[in-house]
Amino acid sequence: MGKVRVAGFAVSLDGFGAGPDQSLEQPLGLRGPELHNWFYPTRTFRTMIGQPGGTEGVDDDFARRSMEGFGAFILGRNMFGPVRGDWPDESWKGWWGDDPPYHAPTFILTRHARAPIVMEGGTTFHFVTDGIEAALAQARAAAGDLDVKIGGGVSTVRQYLEAGAIDELHLVMSPVLLGRGEALFAGIDLPGLGYRVTEMVPSDSATHVVLAR
Repeated sequence: MGKVRVAGFAVSLDGFGAGPDQSLEQPLGLRGPELHNWFYPTRTFRTMIGQPGGTEGVDDDFARRSMEGFGAFILGRNMFGPVRGDWPDESWKGWWGDDPPYHAPTFILTRHARAPIVMEGGTTFHFVTDGIEAALAQARAAAGDLDVKIGGGVSTVRQYLEAGAIDELHLVMSPVLLGRGEALFAGIDLPGLGYRVTEMVPSDSATHVVLAR
């Protein structure tokens, strides 16, 4: 059985993993995209969006690692899209177009049932209505010997942390102060949960920190 990991999760210097006021126009919240300035220039990101070129080095190495070795993904409802409450129709299929970057079974936490959505490139979105444990069990079964990635957002990562389910976190400390937004670790005792820093690598754009138990 593989690990349960968070990877490539960007956090501001004041501890926010997303900006406030998320919406269709601002999926990462106000100023949230600034958290990912380390990622956009990389060869990994440009390949994901079908563009040539891109930077190599520390940021690209960690960007590539953040998408490798996973057999399943778990996302919160807000990470999947801006729709709240009951699904009004079947039109919303995520932020990513016809070929999302996951290329594996992807489990969406929600209170509102919906049939699976088969996308291009091997991604199938499954909607799980009976909690984080059920989603993790389904993701582990789908992943086999590969890892499961807790993809976000902040609330989803916090729930799995508090449940003691995450084996490793790769955080990207971006040199940004948001002032407000979604706090990743507020009220969570990481040492008490057994985490320690196992890797810290700076780049020109961010500092990559790996926590493990």
